[in-house]
Amino acid sequence: MRLKVSLPTRVLVDQDVTKVIAEAENGSFCILPHHIDFVAALVPGILSFKSDREEEFLAVDEGIMVKRDNEVMVSTRKAVRGKNLGTLKQTVEEEFRTLDEQEKKTRSILTKLELDFARRIFQMREHG
Repeated sequence: MRLKVSLPTRVLVDQDVTKVIAEAENGSFCILPHHIDFVAALVPGILSFKSDREEEFLAVDEGIMVKRDNEVMVSTRKAVRGKNLGTLKQTVEEEFRTLDEQEKKTRSILTKLELDFARRIFQMREHG
């Protein structure tokens, strides 16, 4: 089977696999070759996949999985790839820390823009 995991900005995984395990609201499930076609809404959790040589893991945000013919396609906003669960946990923590810092900077910039906008409207009313 071909597994393709897409993020908004790039394709994270595009390779042949022999097994995919993911988690939906009603629990985890396994997809093997020749599995019936279906669609599943994924919940945040671990998605694992096995190729001929090794098993790998993805920490995924909410997403959609579509299994059609010989393809398994996953679309999610955020995902982090790791060879083992220990290093994946560390990578996810670092990624979230970076996102938190970026989010704080963005909020600060938006607050400054809102204040500047409000100040300009107030000045226009005073002079208008």
